[in-house]
Amino acid sequence: MIGGDDATRYRDDVTRYRWTVLAVATFTQAASGFFVQGIGAMGIVLRHELGLSAAQLGLLISAAQLAPLVGLTIAGELLDRYDERWVVGAGACVVGLALGVGSLAPGYASLLCVLLVVGAGYSTVQPGGSKSVASWFDASRRGFAMGVRQAGLPLGAALASAVLPVLADVYGWRTALLAGGLVALLGAAAFMGLYRRPPGQVALQVKELNTTSPPVSRATRLRLLREPSMVRIMLSGASLISVQSGVGILTVLYLHDVASVGAGPAALVLVVVQIAGVAGRIVLAARSDRGTAGRYATVRLCMVAVVVGMAVLLTPPGRSTAVACCALVWLGFFGFGWYGPWVAHVTESAPPGRTGFALGLAMSVNQIAIVAVPPVLGLLTDLTGGFAAAWGLLIAMVLAALTISARAERGRRPHRLRAGHDHNCPETGATSCPS
Repeated sequence: MIGGDDATRYRDDVTRYRWTVLAVATFTQAASGFFVQGIGAMGIVLRHELGLSAAQLGLLISAAQLAPLVGLTIAGELLDRYDERWVVGAGACVVGLALGVGSLAPGYASLLCVLLVVGAGYSTVQPGGSKSVASWFDASRRGFAMGVRQAGLPLGAALASAVLPVLADVYGWRTALLAGGLVALLGAAAFMGLYRRPPGQVALQVKELNTTSPPVSRATRLRLLREPSMVRIMLSGASLISVQSGVGILTVLYLHDVASVGAGPAALVLVVVQIAGVAGRIVLAARSDRGTAGRYATVRLCMVAVVVGMAVLLTPPGRSTAVACCALVWLGFFGFGWYGPWVAHVTESAPPGRTGFALGLAMSVNQIAIVAVPPVLGLLTDLTGGFAAAWGLLIAMVLAALTISARAERGRRPHRLRAGHDHNCPETGATSCPS
């Protein structure tokens, strides 16, 4: 039997360890997405060495996102039944090994195949990292924790944008692949070595799966997809992830072709854009913890802000270097920052014992936009010889999502969990109850 002092010390240790979990989940997120997030910054080098068009460059990004269309829902099911430590770790290992093999790829077609495998491995990292962080933090701090963890993606992208173009330019694009593979393997080792589930989660999860959560059928998936709250989640996620993808692939090309910025400085601007995204994910997620209008209000704010930013790029002043850079940094803050509060909203809306499934389902819908949008934007840029059509399409998508979501909101008041309370754990608000 544990005495009072020992019990207090044990609780303090558990509380402190959640920050270790947050740090390792953030690092693994950044490491696993390191290479793919750097493709946009390498666009000029890849276009020159492989003779690619803008559409082909967009297809490279889409290739890495194709497997998660199916993989995310599978990963969600696995995460509800097995330890995140091994599911996420195995996926990150697949990313690293695939990129290592890809460094031997002879050309563009082989690189596409390698990125398909990379996407399959990455399918476990995104929902797995989110679930691991959500399980350690209660509702009063979950938004902030999710924001920090989700900042790993733009953080990795910022580092990749600074490092990979230099490696590709000096040593060739294959060296950049090898570097990305080594970074992903470091992320896998860190997560498998340091992540542990919260005390009591295993027993709680098994009980939920065996007694309260029936097997997820196709009818259950379709019913969840038709829920008004899920429709709102999917529309906002798909439109904003499209903006995020567009900013990632078009920033360097836009600055180089329209604002006459050199390849090196344009890549540095993309680094600043990604850093703004890191700040946005943390600041906006923390705001969603304290706001009284709910987490979706922060997501809606981001939707309005990105429309303003892209509209500026369509004006004559948006062609100047200073205005273009400011608008792109604005898009980095809001066009990347939305993800933290959005993911926190999804986890809090999930049925008991089905956090992984809900995350996988919501993220798999996002993948449709991630796969489809980059090549479409590239094709529009090639066909029109400019960027107005690409930015205009993204603006239209966000405005459509805002309009449909507003109509759904008027038709049915959305359910929102109270801060500090979560249906999964009445005592703490966490998705598992520490013992």
